[in-house]
Amino acid sequence: MLGLARQGIALARFLANAGARVVVSDMQPAERLGAALAALSGLPIQYVLGGHPESVLDGADLVCLTGGLGTDQPIVQAARQRGIPLSNDSQIFLDVCPPGVTVVGITGSAGKTTTTTLVGRMLKAAGEQGSSGKQKAEGGRQQAEEIPLHAHAPRAEGPLWARPHAVFVGGNIGNPLIGELHRMQPGDVVVLELSSFQLEIMTRSPHIAAVLNLTPNHLDRHGTMAAYAEAKSHILRHQGPDGVAVLGWDDPRARALAEMAPGRVAYFSGQQPVPEGAFLRDETIIWRWDSTEAPVLHTSEIGLRGPHNVLNVAAACAVSGAAGAAPEAMRAGVAGFTGVEHRLEFVREWNGARWYNDSIATAPERVSAALRSFDEPIVLLLGGRDKQLPWDDLAAQVRDRVKAVVVFGEAGPLIERALTAAGVHPGRVSRHPSLMLAVAAAAVAAAPGDVVLLSPGGTGFDEFRDFVERGEKFKSWVNAL
Repeated sequence: MLGLARQGIALARFLANAGARVVVSDMQPAERLGAALAALSGLPIQYVLGGHPESVLDGADLVCLTGGLGTDQPIVQAARQRGIPLSNDSQIFLDVCPPGVTVVGITGSAGKTTTTTLVGRMLKAAGEQGSSGKQKAEGGRQQAEEIPLHAHAPRAEGPLWARPHAVFVGGNIGNPLIGELHRMQPGDVVVLELSSFQLEIMTRSPHIAAVLNLTPNHLDRHGTMAAYAEAKSHILRHQGPDGVAVLGWDDPRARALAEMAPGRVAYFSGQQPVPEGAFLRDETIIWRWDSTEAPVLHTSEIGLRGPHNVLNVAAACAVSGAAGAAPEAMRAGVAGFTGVEHRLEFVREWNGARWYNDSIATAPERVSAALRSFDEPIVLLLGGRDKQLPWDDLAAQVRDRVKAVVVFGEAGPLIERALTAAGVHPGRVSRHPSLMLAVAAAAVAAAPGDVVLLSPGGTGFDEFRDFVERGEKFKSWVNAL
């Protein structure tokens, strides 16, 4: 095991309990891994901490990576040279997932977590509707015809929801599902968010695989857009003919993956009808399958800001529908949902300005989507650590759309140069070394009626553990104003 992040802890526990001889190596010393080591206390695990010496590979049959460890690292290259297979928690989860459990995998450059959460809600609603039908069935027995199902959906014997089923939501969203395997039964459904870091070494694909979009991201890790897209494609590359691929029609790179899908293909679109899947027509999301279609909901019923979130809802409808949910369940899954933390999350109103936390925006394209979600004057906080992504298009959008920009952190000088090159007046830009100082500067720049938006465009690794810690700190500083 290389790395003791959340995924590493869950997988080390699973492997040790399964009887494997587990050696865990992490770059951090023991004194900085107290919580992780405590979580694995009592298990027969050997630790090599403070580095990744090649000796940890001696006698290894398998090397498992956490998401933060790139395949270009010397220890990983050494494993490959020795012919030791690579794996991770998601690969092993798919390897040992019980028969009859439907696995839905979701990836993309943006919108993964929101879409994954929505799919989970829709499938849970479908299960509740199915179990309520059970009460109506004569003699208390479930009648399969009462639940709208699609014949291709992988399932155990009998209909997908012939009993009250469980829906498990996890993966890259923050809950490694390897630790939930013991609770899963035939007929259950798993909704798994997958990142390019996980997918690049995976040789299995989920039953239903969604690629929402493919735009430049993580090029600091993958090197080229082609390598990044190749990693993402693994989510459907290893499907069988009974698999279903759900692709973003409006994104040419995602749509092109249909060529490698061995099974059925569905799409979602905000621009035009699709052959099968979900699309937007006259501000209504429509579900189309087997040459029939039905309205799901009007966009006014969506409690999320921005056109990108309307597309996320359409994606969730396409994915959950491919897994067997009816339009009624799709609509129920959207009802009352106002978003995931750190994604255009409203923090507070202060001195007449409304503050939003979009710390998840770690690429310029995600910032662009956030800007399109508001009509009000915007004070924008940009910064963090650059991922070697282009800033030019965003800089032009900032020039035309943003009232004031506060840049911060390691990428601050780079972003400021891009803004200057795009013609943003220097008087609209201020630069600060940290996010805390940027919050104070934004408070001075904001006026009643403005939106103050943290949508950084870079990672938080220059100051914080991840985007979650950055968002939490931002909220605490805003609430302290």
